[in-house]
Amino acid sequence: MKEMYFDAVVIGGGAAGMAAAQELDQAGFSCAIIEREEQLGGILTQCIHNGFGLIEFKEELTGPEFAERVEERLQGTTIRIFTATTVMEMETTADPKLLYCYSAQWGILRLSCRLVVLAMGCRERNRGNIRIPGDRPAGVYTAGLAQRLVNIEGYVPGKDIVIIGSGDIGLIMARRMSWVGCKVHAVVEILPYPSGLTRNIVQCLNDFDIPLYLSHLTTNIIGRDRVEGVEITPIENGALMHEKAFTIPCDTVLLSVGLVPENELSKVAGVELNPMTNGPQVDSMLMTNVPGVFACGNVLHVHDLVDYVVEESRRAGASAAQWLKGRRPQHEARLKVGANVRYVAPGRVDLQADNKIYLRSLIVKNDALLEVKVNSRVVKSQKKSHIQPSEMIELHLSPKDLEAAIGAPDPLVEIAIN
Repeated sequence: MKEMYFDAVVIGGGAAGMAAAQELDQAGFSCAIIEREEQLGGILTQCIHNGFGLIEFKEELTGPEFAERVEERLQGTTIRIFTATTVMEMETTADPKLLYCYSAQWGILRLSCRLVVLAMGCRERNRGNIRIPGDRPAGVYTAGLAQRLVNIEGYVPGKDIVIIGSGDIGLIMARRMSWVGCKVHAVVEILPYPSGLTRNIVQCLNDFDIPLYLSHLTTNIIGRDRVEGVEITPIENGALMHEKAFTIPCDTVLLSVGLVPENELSKVAGVELNPMTNGPQVDSMLMTNVPGVFACGNVLHVHDLVDYVVEESRRAGASAAQWLKGRRPQHEARLKVGANVRYVAPGRVDLQADNKIYLRSLIVKNDALLEVKVNSRVVKSQKKSHIQPSEMIELHLSPKDLEAAIGAPDPLVEIAIN
């Protein structure tokens, strides 16, 4: 067993892990990145479409281009990178913390460190998560797997496609499959509104005349050896209208039914998870309930733009460096989810620092009002021309916004949308 010591170890070599590691290195701490794939970049390496980087790099990039730009920032640093290496066990109660990793090149690694940053990203929900009836025929894929088959492996999984769920990966694959000569017959969404970004609805469905069935449920996947079709049932007033069910013939079904933060390793390490996001509960420094274990990016909560992933992960890396230097927040307040808000991240704010909050709405609404209350008193409000659950909302809270909470017993900051 090969043993090494670092001040910090970042688990995950996607955009989040690279951004966090860069901050730790710049602060003068030794750092390692552990990545289970053979190269850095994470899911970005298979996202060959453009639309990335408009915020972070002020230009439109493809996923591989974005990953390359972030990776270029690691040049000249002392960051140790272990690719094709998987963390199998993590002991966070010890000092130093211990990580046991398996690697084809190194064999078994035992890494000791003072601090761990969780940046493992997220995974797709599959058919088992949504329990669609039917047999188990060939031709059922998650949208991300189909994306990898087409963009990386060079395989086309089928010719006649139905996409279940209107998440962004599914919308992008609707366009991608059309480009390679397939017929995308429909995108079927159980909700009354799309789950993906508006720009993807326009560019990936409307521009290709692909029907979007909102408030429709896939009630059966037809076929025994190979998919032959799907049964679609409308939902009206919350009830399935079985008499209006119809069948769409197809040979391939792509599932785009949501992403889940990859936190199996986190749970084993004793990290407390938020039931709304399935990501860790973190404080104003983006540190979990386990001292010295931080979280950022899609392992914390699923972002809609990778630009936000990098921004948040830089903050996590900078906070982790401050923690290593002994800094701790002196005055924090709990964040509470108010009306029409699904979740907020992080779960606490530092009353003496500038805070950046990400949140998602529970509703679709034009001319909405975002309100921040401190101990039931409104201290900040913002008008939003349009909100929807698929698009994250950024919120900045300064010490001036939160001054009413200083000195109050157990101060509470509530964020609501009206």
